[in-house]
Amino acid sequence: MPNEEYNDVEGGLGIFARRVIAYVVLILLTFLCLFWFYLLFINSTRSHAELTRGFTLIPSKFLVKNINGVLHGTQPIFRGMLNSFIVATTASVLCVYFSAMTAYAIYVYDFKAKKAIFTFILAVMMIPTQVTALGFIKLITRIGMNDSFLPLIIPAIAAPATFYYMHQYMESALPHAIVEAARIDGSPEWKTFNSISLPIMKPAIAVQMIFCFVANWNNYFTPALVLHTDTKKTLPILIAQLRSADFLKFDMGQVYVSIALSIAPVIVVYLCLSRYIVGGVAVGSVKG
Repeated sequence: MPNEEYNDVEGGLGIFARRVIAYVVLILLTFLCLFWFYLLFINSTRSHAELTRGFTLIPSKFLVKNINGVLHGTQPIFRGMLNSFIVATTASVLCVYFSAMTAYAIYVYDFKAKKAIFTFILAVMMIPTQVTALGFIKLITRIGMNDSFLPLIIPAIAAPATFYYMHQYMESALPHAIVEAARIDGSPEWKTFNSISLPIMKPAIAVQMIFCFVANWNNYFTPALVLHTDTKKTLPILIAQLRSADFLKFDMGQVYVSIALSIAPVIVVYLCLSRYIVGGVAVGSVKG
């Protein structure tokens, strides 16, 4: 009996110690993640002269001045935010929908070239964007799409990584029996996909909407090649132009405010869809 009680106490202390370590690690990771947001806010409240003097954790009094400088500056920051929102939202919705449709076709139907097409789509994922940039620019110039949003939206629809995630999620959460039952009941394929399959895939759709939105919102390389008019440029390009201004116009406080404004929509999208992300990642990463 004393040995059993000793073992129970020792086991309880071990569980308590592991729990304490887990909480300490989680608190440390949370601090490391949130500290940079706090630092961004602090720097947004400081003037350019204060920022050049070094690091501090105490807010200053130049936040309103920095915001006014961004609003009335040479760069149309809020127009850039609207442009980025249009591009990111449209590209994300189309990318997720058509990726889900492609994954559904390869998952549900059996045909000879099924494995070859699946392998080809994944192979495309290995090709960097920079490799095809020159040919891409020549193509959109020839067909008259230069300096418009279409070259940023249409290519984003074909996303091999999103397709692969959707396919893996279907294997985990969408049994063939459900599709067969819908066919027996006389449901058309279009209705089966939109009314039965998509609702089942809500967690995967939410997760990929977050990832696609963030990727398109932060995209700098392609918009910098395609967009030339200031009123059409996206937010990353305008922020880069603020940073590259000459020393008479350069204001680091305004740059920090612009970065803070650029993060806000991403946080809103994440908060709206975050309740799906844990379940979606867990189910989509496990093959049923």
